[in-house]
Amino acid sequence: MDLTTLTLTQLRQALRSGATTSVAATQAVLDHIVARDNDIQSFLTITDEMALEQAQQADQRRANGEDSPLLGIPVAVKDIICTQGVETTAGSKILEGFVPPYDAFVVRQLKAAGAVILGKTNTDEFAMGSSTENSAFFTTRNPYDQTRVAGGSSGGSAAAVATGMAYGALGTDTGGSVRQPASFCGVVGLRPTYGRMSRWGVVAFASTLDQVGTFGRTVADCTAVFQATAGYDPMDSTSLNVPVPDFEAALTGDIRGLRVGVPQEYFIEGIDKEVETAVRNAIAKLAELGTEIVEISLPHTAYALPVYYLIAPAEASANLARYDGIRFGPRVEGADMIDSVKKTRALFGPEVKRRIMLGTYALSAGYYEAYYGRALKARTLIKQDFLNAFEKVDVIATPTSPTTAFKIGAIVDDPLQMYLQDIFTLPVNLSASCGLSVPCGFDSQGLPIGLQLIGNTLQEATILNVAFAYEQTVIGNLLSVKSWR
Repeated sequence: MDLTTLTLTQLRQALRSGATTSVAATQAVLDHIVARDNDIQSFLTITDEMALEQAQQADQRRANGEDSPLLGIPVAVKDIICTQGVETTAGSKILEGFVPPYDAFVVRQLKAAGAVILGKTNTDEFAMGSSTENSAFFTTRNPYDQTRVAGGSSGGSAAAVATGMAYGALGTDTGGSVRQPASFCGVVGLRPTYGRMSRWGVVAFASTLDQVGTFGRTVADCTAVFQATAGYDPMDSTSLNVPVPDFEAALTGDIRGLRVGVPQEYFIEGIDKEVETAVRNAIAKLAELGTEIVEISLPHTAYALPVYYLIAPAEASANLARYDGIRFGPRVEGADMIDSVKKTRALFGPEVKRRIMLGTYALSAGYYEAYYGRALKARTLIKQDFLNAFEKVDVIATPTSPTTAFKIGAIVDDPLQMYLQDIFTLPVNLSASCGLSVPCGFDSQGLPIGLQLIGNTLQEATILNVAFAYEQTVIGNLLSVKSWR
């Protein structure tokens, strides 16, 4: 049995039945990483010794009668999430060599559940990008076509799960950075409600938009990682102090009677025709499963992109001011302190510099109200659109991305085209809703296409169950083992 072809839930059953051990599964995945990751480049750091030690502990815990949904399951963590004793770079040279003295809350949750942490996955620098081409180290490649991107900024996590180099993974989603790479790599990616998962210990990009999310090969896999890591954290002032439902139990597959909204603004000129066809076919399948399809309007959608690219850079400008070479990472010596800070901050890559400058300008005296202030008002209108829509429907269905994975280098020098990759995902972050991407087919080149399902605040159970019901109708097609594995 090739353990790397199992889904997370299949491996969990094998561990519970005694058919295999965590040590065996972990070693199989580590061997698979050695064999495949030179081509895909998902990982920035591989913690093989720590992983095997955690696997041994998990096997001992199971022998002592313990059990949990992730006990002994090998997973990966995006390299923007702090891990005690393990380098955390956020994909940036300015944090190269930074080893946090603590674990992020979500990593503590993984460890408490007995998960095995394989290593840290590649990301666009400070999560700013849609392709991992902005990583200071290398570009992660799409498992379906290595000349194409895996998406971003959590492209490393998505590609690792897609290729069997991890059974699940953590990412972050500020404007679509979990859902878009999930779509490009043919896996499931969940962006929960803002505050459902703690941001404590996550390197900040845009604090009112950042949210930790989860990846899995299937909806059940993605849900299992989410179940283990969600929860209230008093160390995070934005963490929601609400009960965590049994999300896995909510995967019944019964979605009869639910109302699915289809916003006219999301099927626009410029969307790839094969993407539109696949998504509309998926929506038709939801209707066959007993849902009611309702045409809706989200009238302020056109403002989402400019609003996002005022708010996110403004918050990034404030958050990244702390990187001066004194408190974190390397320090470049200069003639004096100011010169040293200048040279150290020159380690930022071009996209990070671009967003810092945009944000600083938007917050500057004389322009604050004209740009940032108006963007906040427009954000309120976008959020109200979603609140109005959720009075009529239970779930909103859209494409995840307007295209399938694009060629490496194709748009890296065209920031606007890169920003447009998140046109369908970033409104979720602006509205504090929840959303996920589930595979819904392939284009004529064999590249995955994602269906995005959006839910109201704290309605993750609903969108997960709708995705689960859909997935069960097409699982034979979407989970076939590809030759590249």
